[in-house]
Amino acid sequence: MKKVSILEKIEKAGIIAVIRGTKKQAYQSVKSCVNGGVKGIELTFTVPEADKIIAQIKEEYDSDPEVCIGAGTVLDVSTAKLAISAGALFIVAPTFNKEVAKLCNLYQVPYIPGCMTVTEIQTALMYGADIIKVFPGSVVGKDFIAAVKAPLPQVNIMPTGGVNLDNMQEWFNAGALVVGTGGNLVGPSSNGDYAKVEQNARAYHEKFVGLKKISN
Repeated sequence: MKKVSILEKIEKAGIIAVIRGTKKQAYQSVKSCVNGGVKGIELTFTVPEADKIIAQIKEEYDSDPEVCIGAGTVLDVSTAKLAISAGALFIVAPTFNKEVAKLCNLYQVPYIPGCMTVTEIQTALMYGADIIKVFPGSVVGKDFIAAVKAPLPQVNIMPTGGVNLDNMQEWFNAGALVVGTGGNLVGPSSNGDYAKVEQNARAYHEKFVGLKKISN
């Protein structure tokens, strides 16, 4: 799949669920999120055998063009290679890594590195990063997005950390292309309450659809 098509899927998804936990928790959380309408998935490599779960999800949802599964917490080239080989459509990290950026460019896979300063963002853009993960969002705040987009209007931003159902609209209003959310969405998985995860996902999805209608 070409990079442009993947980026379009990410933007259409609007919400990226950040999945952590045990293998079972991660797999069931992905299923619950997709069932609830949140089809952008960042399965982090803090999950044991994350590559196998990515491959399994990719196969199971091959017939659903809206499901977009990527790999998160990708800190080095070897992990990036493993994720891409497993079928990850995009690569996310809490930090920026030049070698990972080069690898993603080589394979035409969108790279979403975590940045916290304008200098880091500029460097990431120079190495071909397609979306910048502003992280942690709870620390830099919503005003940071508008401040960055003043000198760098071309940058696509995904805040992660601090995004929840109540303030999601504020992040989009500030200029976010897409938002990432973890514990506020999939937290109940730690207690095995996947029905609640699906309920949360449905609430997030419905709110995002409502925001799109307003913006159009």
